[in-house]
Amino acid sequence: MTTTIRTQTRRTARGFARSSAMLTLMLTLMLTLAGCASTAATGSTEALDAGAAPNTLTRAERSAGWRLLFDGKSLAGWRGLGYPGVPEAHWTVEDGTIRKIASEKVAKGPDGRRLPGGDLMTVATFKDFELSWDWKMSPVGNSGLKYNVSEELSGGQPSNVLRPATGSAGVSHSAIGFEYQMIDDDRHSDGKLPTHRSGALYDLITPDASKQLKPIGEWNHSRVVFNGTHGEHWLNGVKVVEYELGSPAMQAALAASKFKSMAWYAQRRTGHIVLQDHGDDAWFRNLKIRELKGR
Repeated sequence: MTTTIRTQTRRTARGFARSSAMLTLMLTLMLTLAGCASTAATGSTEALDAGAAPNTLTRAERSAGWRLLFDGKSLAGWRGLGYPGVPEAHWTVEDGTIRKIASEKVAKGPDGRRLPGGDLMTVATFKDFELSWDWKMSPVGNSGLKYNVSEELSGGQPSNVLRPATGSAGVSHSAIGFEYQMIDDDRHSDGKLPTHRSGALYDLITPDASKQLKPIGEWNHSRVVFNGTHGEHWLNGVKVVEYELGSPAMQAALAASKFKSMAWYAQRRTGHIVLQDHGDDAWFRNLKIRELKGR
């Protein structure tokens, strides 16, 4: 009798253990699926391009409305600001990336001067959008991604307006627009200014202190959301800047910035996406955009 009771008890315990394990597995699966659904609903590339080859779109990304701005092979769809084509001495495709060649490495022309450069911009223009890309910077390097850019307004500004110490009086090939700053925070002199550090809305809003910047030479992943009057900057999965055009905080930031004399600077427009030529080596890939409906 005792043996029978022990056998039945062991069988009951094993059955309970199996049921408990099955329940745990089902709960884990449900939570995982719920998390995936929540992430996919945002359409964010932090989730959608995981494991994807560089400069390609996954099926989920295509379904979410994303498109490539760079195919990894050519600069089709890009040209220099103020140029009919690309200033090829300064911009090239290298190992599936767009590379900005450091100005000091640019070949010299027959006159002994280095061939001219300038910012690289999309031929297409965009108004309300979500944009994502990967980037890495050279030591002591500086660059930026600009948006809400008018080529006409930018090209009409002498470069010494924004760079009195180093700019020239001639017409600039540098874009003027909202800028997502990308820089060697620790070693570049500009990194000493909070609103000039990586992830910042350049000269306007300091990035959140919780940002996670990769070491120089490693790839960072960035994202910009620009929808109606609302803007966001993301860096490696963390939102580091958020703003509303026309808000008291934004108006105060503009009034304290180098753009305060440009009444048109913060006006909302359909504009170009621009990679900055700041004279330093920099690399970009996985440039993707999806247009939004506006707010």
